[in-house]
Amino acid sequence: MKWLPNSIRWRIQLWHGVLLLLVLVVFGVTAWRLQYNNEIRILDGRLQLLLSELHVGLAQGGDAEQPPEPPDDVAMLLGLPAMPRRVEPSRRTNSNPSFPHYHRIWWRDGIVKESVGAVPTSLTRPSKRGAAVDQRTQEGFREVYQFTPPGECLLVGVPESVIEAQMRSFAVQVVGVCTVVFALGMVGGWWMASRAIAPIRDISEAAQRISGGHLKERIPVAETESELGQLAGLLNDAFTRLDAAFEQQARFTSDAAHELRTPVSIILAQTQLALSKPRSVEAHVKTIEMTRRSAQRMQELIESLLMLAKADAGAEAEREAVQLDALGRENLDHIRPLAEEKRITLHDDLTPATCRAHAGHVSQILTNLLGNAVKYCRPGDEVRISTHRQNGHAILTVADTGPGIPAEHLPHLFERFYRAEGSRNRSTGGAGLGLAICKTLVEALGGRITVESDWQKGTTFQVTLPG
Repeated sequence: MKWLPNSIRWRIQLWHGVLLLLVLVVFGVTAWRLQYNNEIRILDGRLQLLLSELHVGLAQGGDAEQPPEPPDDVAMLLGLPAMPRRVEPSRRTNSNPSFPHYHRIWWRDGIVKESVGAVPTSLTRPSKRGAAVDQRTQEGFREVYQFTPPGECLLVGVPESVIEAQMRSFAVQVVGVCTVVFALGMVGGWWMASRAIAPIRDISEAAQRISGGHLKERIPVAETESELGQLAGLLNDAFTRLDAAFEQQARFTSDAAHELRTPVSIILAQTQLALSKPRSVEAHVKTIEMTRRSAQRMQELIESLLMLAKADAGAEAEREAVQLDALGRENLDHIRPLAEEKRITLHDDLTPATCRAHAGHVSQILTNLLGNAVKYCRPGDEVRISTHRQNGHAILTVADTGPGIPAEHLPHLFERFYRAEGSRNRSTGGAGLGLAICKTLVEALGGRITVESDWQKGTTFQVTLPG
């Protein structure tokens, strides 16, 4: 198929033209054959009419006996020349057809009684006998004949060339009609092919604009139920997700740079201050301590970013059977000193719950959720952690009685570098990546995380992991 043009429109047009041409050829040949058979039937009908008139004329002209003539052997005995059979023009037919014809009559013994018209030299007496009228075609002549009861044979014929003119005219008409139909069909086929590939052209043009940087561009969809309409819809969804991913990546990069800029600025300022003039040992220790805290913050942020990058890249962690209740108890013990310092009460309802996951990832999820609950609760608030199994899944719940989260912030809570409140800024130690890491890790493990919060009443996070 390499010889076909690369354009889909031309391929459609070519196959359409070939099929249309085949259909028209079959139609033309069939129409010509039907017309030819119809002309033959008409010609046979006219010849049969002449034959019947000839038969009637023969019957009215006398009996069918041969006229008395001396036999050849008697003439020879008498010394007389042999007398030929009489072959004379017939005056029995009354028809005056508009085409040249001929007829011949044979006696019952095969002798020609009468021959009229341009009789072919090769004409022979029919061998098939019967009372019914019969037809035959031989050497370009169409003939009808009939045997009388006594045995005479009457034959009327005509050259087939008499219908050639009609057939040539009909063939010209058929070719003309087929040519017009073919031309109209090709024009219609081109129009239909153009309409058929118009959505493909729209898809291609929109894809080119999007690849050129216009990520907000979308494919116009007129017919959503057609195959191309469904394809355009799927591509629009893919472009929307791609646009959102690029926006998220750009925002993520900007936020990461912004978060890293502060500790780097602190380190540079402190080191520059330490080098600017002689200072006491206590001042140098304070500078080093501030530099250490800034570097530690940078390290935590970088580790979080690396964890998100690995999760985004689809890195599969090795999974094993993890006792969710045991990990919950362990992380609860780690967070207890901070809770006691802030006078926050911890409660647990840890029933056995096993999940297929990576222990380090589950521990990171627990650390982030418990750390956020304790960090943002007020003195005297309570934090409760519980685990249980439900419908073959391991369920982890972390609830607090803290200040809660306003409803307008909930849809954005798991976005990277997003802070639900203005009070939750860098001074609290948060970078806005904890919940984003939780969501990424939970989804990487094939689970889901949800949040419910009532303003000034508390917040509940629920994690569902496959068992």
